[in-house]
Amino acid sequence: MKKVYPLIIALITFSVLGILYIQLSWIKNARIVKSEEYLRDLEKTVLGVRSLCYNSFINAEGYNPEQLDEANKEYLLITKFTAQAISPEEMNMIIVRAMKNQGIKQPFEYCVTNLYNNPISASKGFESSMFAESVDIRLSPPMSPQTETFFLYVKEPQNYITRQMASMIIASIFFTIIIISAFALTIRTMLRQKNISEIKSDFINNMTHELKTPLATISLAVDALNNEKVIHDPEKIRYYGGMIKEENRRMHKQVETILQAAKLEKQEDLNLSVQSLDAHAAIDKVAKNLSLQIQEKSGELHLNLMAGKSFVDVDEMHFSNIIFNLLDNAIKYSKDAPVIHITTQVVNGMLSIKIKDNGIGMSRETASRAFEKFYRAHTGNLHNVKGFGLGLSYVKNMVEAMNGHIKLESALGKGTTFTILMPLSKHNND
Repeated sequence: MKKVYPLIIALITFSVLGILYIQLSWIKNARIVKSEEYLRDLEKTVLGVRSLCYNSFINAEGYNPEQLDEANKEYLLITKFTAQAISPEEMNMIIVRAMKNQGIKQPFEYCVTNLYNNPISASKGFESSMFAESVDIRLSPPMSPQTETFFLYVKEPQNYITRQMASMIIASIFFTIIIISAFALTIRTMLRQKNISEIKSDFINNMTHELKTPLATISLAVDALNNEKVIHDPEKIRYYGGMIKEENRRMHKQVETILQAAKLEKQEDLNLSVQSLDAHAAIDKVAKNLSLQIQEKSGELHLNLMAGKSFVDVDEMHFSNIIFNLLDNAIKYSKDAPVIHITTQVVNGMLSIKIKDNGIGMSRETASRAFEKFYRAHTGNLHNVKGFGLGLSYVKNMVEAMNGHIKLESALGKGTTFTILMPLSKHNND
């Protein structure tokens, strides 16, 4: 399965890049086609100008172009036609009409030259440099002794062709963005599913390990109770019975931890019994309960409960569990002898509880994910660290459920500091 994800990502990436290449090629080719179409429209325009000039000249001679037969029309044009007979205003109207017929609305300049390339009629803005960029056509009839050439210069603005294709380009960019977004979302979803799958596997492995040990102990204790030598020894029966009870309590706690995590998924299922509680007393009580564990590891726990106001509105059980989890983590993730400091003070109208340890610390990545459910950091050689990865997730959810905030600061090899901010109770003012 691990090889499938990279293959799928590579195939999708290749497909998206292929689509982008095709899109860019299509836009490039479409622009070329549009440019060629534009040049054809200009050629049709000058053909239209010549035709309209002929009709204008015939009208000026007193004939109707539609009623005059082709032979007489051709004779008249060959013998008498010249662009000089058409006024600049009339020529301007002819060009506008011819351009309009081809859908061209850009500003223009024009010039008509004779056999010697000397201008005989031109717009005011036409310059000699425009000849090279103009579209030209012989204005005189083929058999005419005169040779007059019409030059049309259209002032094409920068990116005119691109602007003509604006709707297609915008649509192409829009759908390309959708494709890329869908691709990114797909990759993100795949990686997230992969991560969830790994977390699920880790959770199952951790849960199996956590439940296997007490079950094995209970099994051994039950076998011992069936031993003939133990049946008649009340002291050993109490010993093994106490062992079974302790391991059963341990399994019950683990199951409750998992069930509690499930309840935290839905805030409405939390039945918090919020009341005014002396945080200092609750912290001191939890510290005493864990003092034996700290002593077994030759550690130290320093309480610096200096806050002038210590009453907070919290659920007593969950608040104690929060402190217990953070202290338990500080003990579990210590190098050798844990040194833990708990400090309290009032900050911006809230009670700040700071728990600092000298443990193995966390990397930046681990610290950013520490509060994620089921996430467990790699602990190197600390194989004795057990759990489901639910402790800090529970802590964060419960702190926020009681309108508090929590943050952590950590560095590898330098320990970790958790800071909890809880709202002060009105009881402090009594």
